Amino acid sequence: MKEPNLTAEIQFTLLGFSEVLELRILFFVVFLVIYMLTLLGNFFIVLTVLSSPPLHSPMYYFLCELSLLDMLYSSTTVPKMLTDFLTGSKAISYKSCIAQLYAFHFFGGTECFLLTVMAYDRYVAICDPLHYARIMSKVACAKLVAGTCLVGVLHSTLQTTLTFRLPYCGPYQLDHYFCDVPPLLNVACADTALNETVVMVNIGLVALSSFALILGSYLRIFTTVLKMRSEDGKKKAFSTCASHLTVVVLLYGPCILIYMQPATCHPVLKCVSVFYTSITPVLNPVIYALRNEDIKKAMRKLIFNKVLS
Repeated sequence: MKEPNLTAEIQFTLLGFSEVLELRILFFVVFLVIYMLTLLGNFFIVLTVLSSPPLHSPMYYFLCELSLLDMLYSSTTVPKMLTDFLTGSKAISYKSCIAQLYAFHFFGGTECFLLTVMAYDRYVAICDPLHYARIMSKVACAKLVAGTCLVGVLHSTLQTTLTFRLPYCGPYQLDHYFCDVPPLLNVACADTALNETVVMVNIGLVALSSFALILGSYLRIFTTVLKMRSEDGKKKAFSTCASHLTVVVLLYGPCILIYMQPATCHPVLKCVSVFYTSITPVLNPVIYALRNEDIKKAMRKLIFNKVLS
């Protein structure tokens, strides 16, 4: 085994998916379309919320942030992947790898905590509606958003620092299409037990605890909704909750599958990574737009006004 390069002048090679030119072109077209739809769909959600006064409430304020995070989250990996498909060059510098890993875990971690906050918002709105305006004030919402970003920074800083304190040995080939913890641990020439433990604990204490809080909130919500006398009220509450729960499952499920196996880089897991880095961000605006009558109404009004103008 070669001696580790301690100068940080390393270039990693992202093995990606295929060397076949025809497949690279096909993948480029498919993922370019998905990426453009992700940007357009989430941007349209943000534009709709900002331009529609009836949507200026905490629920849609958080949805707006979720859409922004989806655009940024997808942009940390997909543009580099598209470039690799188009040019065939799969190299990424040591510093760029650090930046990509940090941004990926920051946006992804922040989104996980934001989904927990969104579940809490629905819990207060349905289970304690009389005190909703006081509990979910503008100041409180700003603090909650700032809190999600702060925890995202702490999570990302911990993952990045522990990963890049390790020495790396040639040939510096990452069996993935972006810089992430599991493939980097596979090319480290040092004991990675601490890193693997941190990843497992991070998933256990952060992701699973957040997921448990979300499920706990929805158990209380469903209990309250079932006691409602109004069928329309039940339908609207279930529709809103179903949208959020769908997004939660789409994000948390693949992430837990990947990071509960930190030292594994199986091709199937690469496909799972594609799902939560590329597919989930494009599905989120579709899920909320199709299941939320207020957003559909605001979108139709926005499009109608633009056409008239």
